[in-house]
Amino acid sequence: MKHSFLSKFAPSLFAIAFLANFQASVFAQDTAKALKSKHVHSKVHRSDSRDEVVFKFATYGDSRTAIKEEGITAQDKRWLNATPVVSRMIREISARHANALFFNGDMVLGYTKDATQLEREYAYWRGMMGTLMESGTYVVPVPGNHESQMPTKGEDGKVVKLAQPHLEQAWRENMGDLIIDQKRWSQINPNAPITAFDPNNAPQVGEDGILTPQSQMSYSFDVGRAHFVIINTDAVGVDSSTPVTWIKRDFEAAKQRGANAFMVFGHKMPFTYIPEGLTKSDEEGLNTNEKNRDEFWSIIEQYRATYFCGHEHVYHASQPTAKDGGQAWQVIVGSGGSPFGIKPGESKNPQDRMYAWAEVEVFKSGSLNIKIRGFDEKKGPTQILAHWRVKPAKV
Repeated sequence: MKHSFLSKFAPSLFAIAFLANFQASVFAQDTAKALKSKHVHSKVHRSDSRDEVVFKFATYGDSRTAIKEEGITAQDKRWLNATPVVSRMIREISARHANALFFNGDMVLGYTKDATQLEREYAYWRGMMGTLMESGTYVVPVPGNHESQMPTKGEDGKVVKLAQPHLEQAWRENMGDLIIDQKRWSQINPNAPITAFDPNNAPQVGEDGILTPQSQMSYSFDVGRAHFVIINTDAVGVDSSTPVTWIKRDFEAAKQRGANAFMVFGHKMPFTYIPEGLTKSDEEGLNTNEKNRDEFWSIIEQYRATYFCGHEHVYHASQPTAKDGGQAWQVIVGSGGSPFGIKPGESKNPQDRMYAWAEVEVFKSGSLNIKIRGFDEKKGPTQILAHWRVKPAKV
């Protein structure tokens, strides 16, 4: 009888997950009430008194750490996750009663041929997130490059990071039970059921250069009239790219169902953030394939969707095509505990070295109320770093 890649490690992984769950549950550092920040993107308008919040979610990504990172505990060198930051964030997200957390990738360090090591990293992260699930917030996973890619030497001798079929399968074995367990979702969110989820609704092999099945790598669902889309930005065959053919098809179907809010979650950012004083970002994103990037963003603009991502270990929100009349937002929240990409003194903006997540209220009208919450690298009080409203989708 065949055994799954995961089942071979089940006994030890149970112990690892228990340890991580325990770590998250006992972490008890009280934080001050959120402070109003002067860093506000735009004026916040009062909603119509008849417009009510129908769903609330949090989103961020990038909690993996690195063995050589300075100042981390022996525990995090072993398990390769930013335990103090993750524990605090999930505790505060739970306290604010989010219906769901969309985690935008890089929850493991990966980049290893040691299957046991990879399973250990997944299990530790799942254990921490188990605390959040049990306290009433469903965790929706988004694949990142550290989950799907492996540094690979090419014929020219250069090492490049390429998505691998066996890593996509490892993702499914470790995350598949979350994508999407509608029964468990309904138990956690009885007043906000999921509809329109179909595991077969995914990018197809051959579309946009994709070489492998993408079930549970890219997927979508509705909550009321809000449409949520998760995309794999590093599919086998097309690293640093988006499944634009599927997105067009998926958005159109959601439009026909009456969706009035479109939110997309992926790992890599279409537009890199470069702080004043620097000439380039420490990370490349979808900008390495500008044709695909531009086609993707035109869809986002067409529907006035909002794109949440990570990859750059920073918080930054922008309307990348505003000078051309664009209204869509890109919200980078790769500030979940991974080593900051911007070194001390490189930026004049103190928020560039803060741990942060987005808290989003979805209104019945389709408008969004976005607050960015975060704390500095010394683990000071949680603050509101930014606060703005997004208009309903254009449908």
